[in-house]
Amino acid sequence: MPEGALDAAEFSELAEPLRHELCVHCYRLLGSYDEAEDLVQEALLRAWKSREKFERGTNFRAWLYKVATNVCMDFLRAHERTPAPYPEIPGMDHGTGEAPHKVAWLQPAPLPEDSVEARETIELAFVAGLQHLPPTQRAVTVLRDVMGWSAADTAQLLGMSTASVNSALQRARPTLRARLPERRDEWRQARRPSGEERRILDRYIAAVQTLDATEIANVLRDDVVLTMPPNPFWFHGRDAMLAFVMQSLDPNSPTFLGHWRSVRTAVNSMPACANYLRLPGTTIYRAQVLDVLVIEGGQVAEITSFEPHHFARLGLPLVLTRFTDE
Repeated sequence: MPEGALDAAEFSELAEPLRHELCVHCYRLLGSYDEAEDLVQEALLRAWKSREKFERGTNFRAWLYKVATNVCMDFLRAHERTPAPYPEIPGMDHGTGEAPHKVAWLQPAPLPEDSVEARETIELAFVAGLQHLPPTQRAVTVLRDVMGWSAADTAQLLGMSTASVNSALQRARPTLRARLPERRDEWRQARRPSGEERRILDRYIAAVQTLDATEIANVLRDDVVLTMPPNPFWFHGRDAMLAFVMQSLDPNSPTFLGHWRSVRTAVNSMPACANYLRLPGTTIYRAQVLDVLVIEGGQVAEITSFEPHHFARLGLPLVLTRFTDE
C-alpha cells in the first residue's frame, strides 16, 4: 500500500455512510436504480484502487462524488440512449392526447422514511426530464442545481472551465423546464405525500379493490396519462385508459384477471400503491404492479406503473394472505 494511503478500515469508515446518497446521485444521472447501484459499486472499487490520489485532510465526500460522477459519465457515453415519443401499437386506442416520451430504463428508487431528498429533485418527472439532457449537461445540472455545488467546484470535478459549466447549465435549464409540469412551488419541500394526496390515493385504491368503474373514472382527470416502463403500453385520456384497464377489472369480461388488494406506500416521495392480484380460485394475493401517482386538483393526473420485481427492493411483500373481508 502506498505510504499515506487510506487502509481498508479507514476507506470503509469514510465510504460506507455515503453509499445511499451516491446511489441517489447516480440514479438521477442514469434514471435506473439497478444501474445506479452497480455503478456505485464500480465507483467504490475505482476509488479504492486509486486511493493514493486522495489527499488526507481534504474533502473525501467531494472526491468520491467526483469518482462516481465520472463512472456514470463513462457509462452514459458508452450507452447512448435518448427518450422518444411512444410509438402507437396497431389496433390499440391510446387516446386523443399527445404521446408521452418513453424512458424505458426509468425505475423507482427506494428512499428511507426519514429521507431528506428534496421532492422536486427525486420525483419521476424530474428524473425522467434529466434523461433528455446530454451527459455533460445532465451532470452539470445535478451538481449545480441539485447538489448546490459552485460553478468552480463543478468545473474542477468534470474537468471543464467555469465558463463551460455556466454555458452548459444555461442550455440545460430550458430543456429540463420544458419537460416538467408547471407546478413547482410545493416541490421545493422535502416531504412525504400530503394528506390530500393520501386521501385521493385511498379513493383510487378503494375503487380498484371494489371494481367500481364509476369511482375509478371519478378519481381520474380527463387528460390522465398512463405509462408502464419498460413496456410499450401508454394511454392519454381517461376514456382510453379505462377502456384498457376495465377489460381485466370487469368480472363479466372474458379477460377478467381476478380481485385486487393494495398497500399504500410512497415512491420517489410520491403517493403510490403496491397492487396485488388474487386469481379466481386461489387465496393468495401476489405482487402484480406498482402504481406511482401524480395528483393535481383532487384527481389523478398521471400514473406510472412498474413491474413487480421492484417490490422487494422497496421493502414491499411479494404476497399477501387472503383478506378476512372476503
